[in-house]
Amino acid sequence: MADLDSAVVLGMADQAPDGIVITDREGLIRYWNRGAERIFGFAAADVTGRSLDVIIPERHRKRHQEGFDAAMERGSSKYGDADLLNVPALAADGRKLSIEFSVVLLSGPDGSPYCGAVVRDVTARRERERELMRRRDEATTA
Repeated sequence: MADLDSAVVLGMADQAPDGIVITDREGLIRYWNRGAERIFGFAAADVTGRSLDVIIPERHRKRHQEGFDAAMERGSSKYGDADLLNVPALAADGRKLSIEFSVVLLSGPDGSPYCGAVVRDVTARRERERELMRRRDEATTA
């Protein structure tokens, strides 16, 4: 794979249907692909340089910031390669989303830390799961 041009890899990231988001040490968005635009409804130009808080519900921001700061300080995440995180998120139009994502810590050419996430919108699936549980609960109490 060493002979694979980095432009091809970046092209894949740009075009991926899943969201790919990269933030810097301060939690400012530095990369936002087309998948992230589709999921969250924000154009990359509108979020680049802004805080990740733009997609984090208000009540989760403090906890997220504490975890983010701790990971950046340690230089590692407490989540492993196989961990898939499930959290609520916000779309540009104010809709609440359910997302799953994996997270990796990255180093820039100068050693500066970045945090990358691959994001998938699972809102419809979570709603179906809740509906099935509601029906199951109704059936058992009937």
